Amino acid sequence: MDNPFQDSALTTILVVSDMGKSKAFYIDALGAKLFREYGGDSMVLEFLGNWILLVTAGGPTEDKPDTHFVPPANVDEVSHAYTIRVKDCIRSYEILKGRGITFITPPINRGAETRCFFRDPDGHLFEISEYRAS
Repeated sequence: MDNPFQDSALTTILVVSDMGKSKAFYIDALGAKLFREYGGDSMVLEFLGNWILLVTAGGPTEDKPDTHFVPPANVDEVSHAYTIRVKDCIRSYEILKGRGITFITPPINRGAETRCFFRDPDGHLFEISEYRAS
């Protein structure tokens, strides 16, 4: 069977309202690596073995004539989120909090899992989660 994705990579696109704030958040606070910038309105980051493309808002183009790229309108309504599996949720929380990241709540122990959530400057949701085998 033919593979349409041979030698391909998946990139997540996040629409941001302030490229400078987002760049500082992803690189300085999360530790992402800048791969490439494009004229101030987009940049590619490598983060935990994945690609994230940050872009500013934009309207339709000929290949997506009815599609608008916009940052999240309501941060409490989520259609996309990231989960980062960590070895020690409380330690990761403390490090990230020390870098200025604001969490929704401190880590909560849910039995085999301890987790907590934070948002990027535009409200994109991230979870850090520690799973313990029982």
